[in-house]
Amino acid sequence: MHGLRRRRRGLLVLTSLATAVLAASTASTAAAKPRPADPLQRQVEAIHDTGAVGVQAEVTSPDARDSAYAGTAVMSTRRPMPRDGRFRIGSATKTFTATVVLQLVGEGRMSLEDTVEQWLPGVVRGNGNDGRQITVRQLLQHTSGIPDVGPEISALKSADGYRAERFRTYTPEELVGLAMQEPPKFSPPGHGWSYSNTNYILAAMIIHKVTGRSWAREVKDRIIRPLDLRDTSMPGVFPSILGPHAQGYAAFGTDTGIDVTKLNSSMAVGSGSIISTARDLNRFYAALLGGRLLARAQLDEMTTTKYAPELGVRYGLGLAEIPLPCGGSYFGHRGELLGYVTWGGATRDGARTAVVYVTSNGGQDTQKAMTTLMGQELCRTRS
Repeated sequence: MHGLRRRRRGLLVLTSLATAVLAASTASTAAAKPRPADPLQRQVEAIHDTGAVGVQAEVTSPDARDSAYAGTAVMSTRRPMPRDGRFRIGSATKTFTATVVLQLVGEGRMSLEDTVEQWLPGVVRGNGNDGRQITVRQLLQHTSGIPDVGPEISALKSADGYRAERFRTYTPEELVGLAMQEPPKFSPPGHGWSYSNTNYILAAMIIHKVTGRSWAREVKDRIIRPLDLRDTSMPGVFPSILGPHAQGYAAFGTDTGIDVTKLNSSMAVGSGSIISTARDLNRFYAALLGGRLLARAQLDEMTTTKYAPELGVRYGLGLAEIPLPCGGSYFGHRGELLGYVTWGGATRDGARTAVVYVTSNGGQDTQKAMTTLMGQELCRTRS
């Protein structure tokens, strides 16, 4: 960061002048390409260097909050990433949904051992899928074997599909019906592990059936309002992100990303449709792991994990358990929905949290850099 400051005695004046010129040149170069001293900023810039358009990370502890930004809010511009910008959190939504289900379990209004058929008669049927054999626990744990509806959504598969279908509205019943066109990933339920967004669409439908109120209303009244998550919302069929936000970009397997910010996310009700901010997500994870949202028995159910081979980590009920480089583990969830990818989580006691998101699909190098940031920042209190 600084120019050469070495002083040498006994040298000729000419040599001293040359040293001064070199010092000025070095200082100028350093000023043009600063190397940030803040470890979080360095990690955010490392993520940006993998090809992400924009990056934000925020880390919190009981007495501090640190944020860092890199890249731009709009591709091919100099517009900076917005402070506390909103973004689609994708599958991090699943932790919200699982929390509501576990609250209802704690209230005695339902059980994790209830079958899907008990609450949604005839909904999970066809091609070997049978809701009479599948429990609520297996939905939340991704051990139901129910096929993922994601591959059936045209807007998520290609640029042409996105342009044609980005404003399409789906009902939960329609989504489950699409998934039922495929056979189970494994059988019987509980004897395998396969990630499926359909599981959480069904969980949202069960919440509605148990409470008589929509999934969105229950999440709002049980989580968003009590925690004062002012920038967190369920957009329903509304396709835009309100408030400050960066544009999202998706390449759909090509070398060129397109703007996919506008999206009717009704295909992800319960599974991936929430809009939030890094600050709000950190507050959510701190409250959840800190025991403010669930009783001890239900939090223990959520954090009791089994190996999830597709993810390479352990998975509980709407929450993954990820190893820490310093030993032990943290709990969190990855999220992705067209153009926005996030990782967020907290230490076991909720005392330290971290959230990072990028505004692009995020290749393997991007993913690796994001998980590296999570591990290093959640280990920092142990260093």
